[in-house]
Amino acid sequence: MSKIFITGHKNPDTDSICSALGYAALKRSQGVEAVAVRLGSISKETQYALDFFQAEAPELIQSAEAKQPVILVDHNEPAQSVDGLAEAELLEIVDHHRLGGLNTANPIFVHIEPVGCTATIIAGMFECRKAELSKKTAGVLLSAIISDTVLFKSPTCTEKDKKTAEKLASIAGVDLQEYGMAMLKAGADLGDLTPAQIVRTDSKPFSFGSYKAIVSQISVMDTTDILAQKNELTAAMQELCAAEGYDLALLMVTDIMEESSELVFVGEPKQLIADAFGKDASGDSIYLPGVMSRKKQIVPQLTEAAAKL
Repeated sequence: MSKIFITGHKNPDTDSICSALGYAALKRSQGVEAVAVRLGSISKETQYALDFFQAEAPELIQSAEAKQPVILVDHNEPAQSVDGLAEAELLEIVDHHRLGGLNTANPIFVHIEPVGCTATIIAGMFECRKAELSKKTAGVLLSAIISDTVLFKSPTCTEKDKKTAEKLASIAGVDLQEYGMAMLKAGADLGDLTPAQIVRTDSKPFSFGSYKAIVSQISVMDTTDILAQKNELTAAMQELCAAEGYDLALLMVTDIMEESSELVFVGEPKQLIADAFGKDASGDSIYLPGVMSRKKQIVPQLTEAAAKL
């Protein structure tokens, strides 16, 4: 068997990058030839974590060749995954999201848990398999948990995430709160990103009934500056829809400190958004207090609303 590729989703967030690195390290500790790869650019937040713990970024790939052994982390929906997946040899899935209709030719290993972060699952695998966690690997896994749970503020966060993060912080030799805030602040710096780059940040495609949508998320300490660019952002979102055939594009502008999101959107049907969140969606954005999680507070609501349209 050729070397196994371990990859997160397209437009990768910190969990996709760091879980791929962590799971590859676990596999190698068991004598398996595995390498972490990525399907997009490294965000500022992720780069901060990699630099802090002196970890190499995964190799960027465009597609998987036929029969290439592949393990998916932090996703399981084909539209979010590596091009060529259907012809590759899918071996495993380690994830914390909904099941997204993936079919396989053969039985595979699947580990999915309703926790806040895939890295939480992988850290547990190290413990279960009695594999040693290096300071570097503990640090990157910790970074993923901090990111996905927004330093434990997200409604997706569980006690398992918190306890795992505390253990990892001890191994990594960092103060959890201090390091967490520094990493989130690094990720919230969007000053040099164009509107086109912003609307593709941590973006994932979804199907809501018969409608094709893309949902992106950016997390900032203060939404004032980013929302001042709303006209430019919606123009970039319209271009994205036209270029890639989406019916809807949605951008969550999440305020880390206020624990809320402004949901900016373009496309049709806006009634889907109105029904999902019980708000007037005749404009181009709605305010959602307490909403920080795409996985738990955006996607399920849109899925349910689409079933009733």
